[in-house]
Amino acid sequence: MTQPFFHWQDLPAAMGLMSRIPVRVDTERATSRSARATWAYPLAGAILGAIAGTVAWGLGALGLPPVIQAIGALTTSIITTGAMHEDGLADSADGLWGGWTRERRLEIMKDSRTGAYGVIAIALSLLWRAALLTLLLSAANPVFLLAALGALSRSAMAPFMAFLPSARQNGLSSSVGAPPKTTAITSAILGLLIALPLIGPVPCLIAAATAFLWATIALRKIGGQTGDILGASQQLTEITALIALAATLPSAW
Repeated sequence: MTQPFFHWQDLPAAMGLMSRIPVRVDTERATSRSARATWAYPLAGAILGAIAGTVAWGLGALGLPPVIQAIGALTTSIITTGAMHEDGLADSADGLWGGWTRERRLEIMKDSRTGAYGVIAIALSLLWRAALLTLLLSAANPVFLLAALGALSRSAMAPFMAFLPSARQNGLSSSVGAPPKTTAITSAILGLLIALPLIGPVPCLIAAATAFLWATIALRKIGGQTGDILGASQQLTEITALIALAATLPSAW
């Protein structure tokens, strides 16, 4: 039986995979459409970003300063996602720069323990995002800003899965499978369509360049992508998009 390109259950399936928010999912359908549902990743990201942005907006409405709004948004994001992207960043940093061979790097990435590279990567990610959000939230609507970043930073995940080989035969990314290339392209376009009108073209271009560079590094060091590589791509593209936004703050906001 031919699978339809879109299905309304794809969004709940994406939310169930990428967050700790309890959503009702048709497990059988979600399993059969796991790869084809990746087009909805940016949409799920926009919802998660909007939730974090709403918390930041609420803290601002109470008269609290942008630094508190930024910390509130980050806390909300970590709680709703179960820190899965931060975990991917930590494992990727440990493995890609802690091992000398492909096999050793993959072994380190699979280890549940976090090493020095991983701890430093998470610390830097939180510092960068907290500092940049503090700057931007004084001039931008937090709901729109974080919804755009949430969509944009997850728009490269499906293309990674479609255009890069799986670096290992087990794990989250491998279990989902490679989406059709049209699905992956749809995901990238959807992320751009959400982000472009809200934050402009420069952050989108910078995020795309970051994703391409990260894909090149992953391909060279471990021969492809894993779930950890996908999670790290979300963190890295969000940070570089924030940097681009902050750099254009006087004219853009």
